[in-house]
Amino acid sequence: MKKAVVRRRQGYEHEIELREHRLIVDEPQEEGGGDQGPTPAELLAASLGSCTAITLEMYANRKQWGLGTVEVEVDFEHATPDAPPRFDVKITLGGELSEESQKKLLTIAGKCPVHRALKSQEVEITDSIEFVNENEDED
Repeated sequence: MKKAVVRRRQGYEHEIELREHRLIVDEPQEEGGGDQGPTPAELLAASLGSCTAITLEMYANRKQWGLGTVEVEVDFEHATPDAPPRFDVKITLGGELSEESQKKLLTIAGKCPVHRALKSQEVEITDSIEFVNENEDED
């Protein structure tokens, strides 16, 4: 299992540790944060977009198709009591491909792991909590 560790820095600002990589996540000032990094929802949209792009590139490489420019834009809306979260994914490619290849790439885009996890009704999330005594004296 892969691991992401999130540690509070100050206010809503948190540092995310992924292997040897570090990212900062925060909320915008109008939401009470310091705007020191993207929001968690923005990271989710970025994960979907980057996963889509990489999945397309991997598939095209296997097929030896030239994609040219690859850009994936993700517009998103938070869930509301009346509607689930919404992600609109727009893929822009610079290569010249047949209509059949374009349709196949669109199908492949929907098979990236993040896309599949977001669409799945079978995502399993287990929460647990542990409290530590930060005031405990060390011997």
